[in-house]
Amino acid sequence: MNHLPKNFAGPSAWLGKDMANNPKAWLYQLTQEDILDLESAAQHFLSLGIDVGCITKETFPLQAFTKHAKTLIHTLLSGVGVEVLRGLPIQNYTQEFTATIFCGLGAHLGSARSQNASGHILGHVRDVGADANDPNSRIYQTSQRQTFHTDSADVVGLLCMQEAKEGGRSLLVSAESIYNRMKAQRPDLLQKLFEPIATDRRGEVPEGAKPFMEIPVLSWHKGYLTVFYQRQYIDSAQRFSDVLKLTPQHIAALDLFDELANSQDLFFSMQLQPGDMQLVYNHCQLHDRTGFLDWPEPHKRRHLIRLWLSIDGDRPLPECFKQRYGTIEVGNRGGIITQHTKLHAPLN
Repeated sequence: MNHLPKNFAGPSAWLGKDMANNPKAWLYQLTQEDILDLESAAQHFLSLGIDVGCITKETFPLQAFTKHAKTLIHTLLSGVGVEVLRGLPIQNYTQEFTATIFCGLGAHLGSARSQNASGHILGHVRDVGADANDPNSRIYQTSQRQTFHTDSADVVGLLCMQEAKEGGRSLLVSAESIYNRMKAQRPDLLQKLFEPIATDRRGEVPEGAKPFMEIPVLSWHKGYLTVFYQRQYIDSAQRFSDVLKLTPQHIAALDLFDELANSQDLFFSMQLQPGDMQLVYNHCQLHDRTGFLDWPEPHKRRHLIRLWLSIDGDRPLPECFKQRYGTIEVGNRGGIITQHTKLHAPLN
């Protein structure tokens, strides 16, 4: 632990209370020029008659908005690590047009990653009635709170199509700020989070792999602190006979990590509005969602679409992340990509 920093003080080591009081740090209001540029690029792409999953910077040609896209990459990789773009008038669009703008923006930020073996680059986040207590369920397919976690990509993008009737707030917390607080309070427990800990794959097991991964919650590699976390999946991994068993110290460390993540001054929340595009840097912060009450009408129910992106110029990841990503090649990692995967974007 002596080689680790005493504390982090960069822009990604923010406190939630400060972010909540300064939305200019993470909220970007699209201008009319921005919107017209995005719409024009979408119209061009759709005129080509190809699947949205094949979208590129060249087939989604931006003009004025290119400058902000470059700024956004810097914000994600070297700044606060989150941005919400607000003001996209999706009430005027078809779902295909909305998805084209979202995927097109993603193409200017990085490489879209498949979210399943079928090559879907668009995920649909909605309550489909999955059982939150089933160890093979995906928590995002329920209406329950997710708890703070990370995803399988460098950057996670969400576009809000429809809000819930009540709840469903987006929550964010800085891993570096959790580290700072834990280092000051319980450095002995912090050390346990740098040891390999098993995380359940929840039924998504690559050929020849174990049904769980063994990756530390925190990794210090080439000057970067990287977080990997999903507490429910850590707990459910203990069902396997050949898994690394959690010691009482590990459990105490995980409990303190959760407690700090949920500290009122460390995390902050936002209510995503229809048309909001939220981009979150996955390696330095954790995200969450509160539980929600949905509308009874099917067409009004909460619905977000999700992108996973790999970004050129990103940080290096330690070898253990190959268990999760298959490859740790910068700009070409994350998601589920096989030799025969063909990327496409399901609209439903």
